[in-house]
Amino acid sequence: MTSTATLTDRYVDAAMRSVPEAQRADLAAELRASIADQIEARVESGESHEAAERAVLTDLGDPDKLAAGYTDRPLWLVGPRYFLQWWRLLKLLLWIVIPCAVFGVSLALVLDGATFGEIMGAIWPLALTVGVHVAFWTTLAFVIVERTEGREKSLPFEEWTVDQLPEPRPRGAGLSDLVASLVFLVVAAGAILWDLFIGFVPTEPGLSFLAPGLWPGWILGLFALMALEAGLAVTVYAVGRWTAWLAVVNGILNAAIAIPAIWLLMQGELINPAYFPAIIGEDGAEVGGIVTVVVGFVIAGIAVWDTIDGGLKAYRARKP
Repeated sequence: MTSTATLTDRYVDAAMRSVPEAQRADLAAELRASIADQIEARVESGESHEAAERAVLTDLGDPDKLAAGYTDRPLWLVGPRYFLQWWRLLKLLLWIVIPCAVFGVSLALVLDGATFGEIMGAIWPLALTVGVHVAFWTTLAFVIVERTEGREKSLPFEEWTVDQLPEPRPRGAGLSDLVASLVFLVVAAGAILWDLFIGFVPTEPGLSFLAPGLWPGWILGLFALMALEAGLAVTVYAVGRWTAWLAVVNGILNAAIAIPAIWLLMQGELINPAYFPAIIGEDGAEVGGIVTVVVGFVIAGIAVWDTIDGGLKAYRARKP
């Protein structure tokens, strides 16, 4: 059986498939009339009816797109009204949720006695899975808002105003940054010496948190690196900004401090093995093991964070 439907019939039928039933008849009639008028105008100018019909329908474009325009239905996942809010929230959540999930699972695996390979094999799929879930559910929430919020209604997010302009980013090379860095290093050095020779537990005079065997070699080596850190802070202030080379030096110093500290921690030579048993009792060894793992993560985290922070400051300083 040969179909007698014209190109116009087929076009109108395709366009009306996605139109709500209540609007379908009126919009179909309106569309047919518009097509007929355009075809008639082309025929009067000398085109054949068949060529005119094909040209008019081609100009109208994809019938689904045309129907979306009739019904004011968006053809995007997250449209321009909410795109910036979606993008900012998504980046924020990815920066917060993924590191927290990776840190928590890594800590649990270390406490459970997992090997380095097992930890690496677990956290990469975890990070990918968490990232996909964060992106999916955040996007889905905005899709729902986009399609349920009437255009005549107020937006569920604040309109942008000049009051939302961020303050200029500090360069990290000012006098306050220099003073803060030097004060921190001096306080840290004083705390280390106080811990080794006096101790912080009033009931146990002379009981140090750090292993006594670290003095003098390891401690003096640490102080030398801390002096280099102070020199770096002074250099950054003198130059007036972070540079790529200063960021590299900062990363090297962080590695020079963190890697030996973690190695000593793994060897049981960083924290005084008598510290927790002396102040807690028979459960001290178990608590000491947990604290050792936590301290290792803290040392690594600070080193990585400070290295990345220095690199970002150098990158921002290069931008005009």
